[in-house]
Amino acid sequence: MTAPAASRDDYILADDDVLVRQCEVDRYRASGPGGQHRNKTESAVRVRHRATGVAAHADDSRSQHENKARAVKRLRGAIALAVREPVVLDGLVVTPRLASLLAGGTAPLGEKTRQTAAYWVAMAQLLDVFVAADAEVAVTAATLGIGTAPLAKLLTHDDQVHRIVNQYRTQRGLRPLR
Repeated sequence: MTAPAASRDDYILADDDVLVRQCEVDRYRASGPGGQHRNKTESAVRVRHRATGVAAHADDSRSQHENKARAVKRLRGAIALAVREPVVLDGLVVTPRLASLLAGGTAPLGEKTRQTAAYWVAMAQLLDVFVAADAEVAVTAATLGIGTAPLAKLLTHDDQVHRIVNQYRTQRGLRPLR
């Protein structure tokens, strides 16, 4: 008997060490500013998640260790933005994480909050509902039981999320959100 495949949320919530074991990790020399030291060491790190094919990289620091930690954090967000899970809108049961995100609005979503795994799981679940509603803000809001204005704020508060939302809307011939 084979073990069931992990879900997207399991990947996002996994410990750093567990997530890294699920990835191919490449180390390379970063180009750009930083002087001679930057060109002498392979401090840049790229991680590619085998199961999803999603990749992230970091070359912000001279430390390979710091760059690996940043790349893993960025990978969580990239998985949340790229991997969709099917949702049935009729009788949708909102998870506690998504309910917390919807109840809190954008006020508590500072930079540190947006780097947490719990935030990315909730945002991924919100995007699942949004895609199932054919990128319609009104349909998504009605399904989730919130107003369109608070939902639009949630979908546009983060640049990465906003970009993905507008890609979905453009694919369906809808105007981008501002």
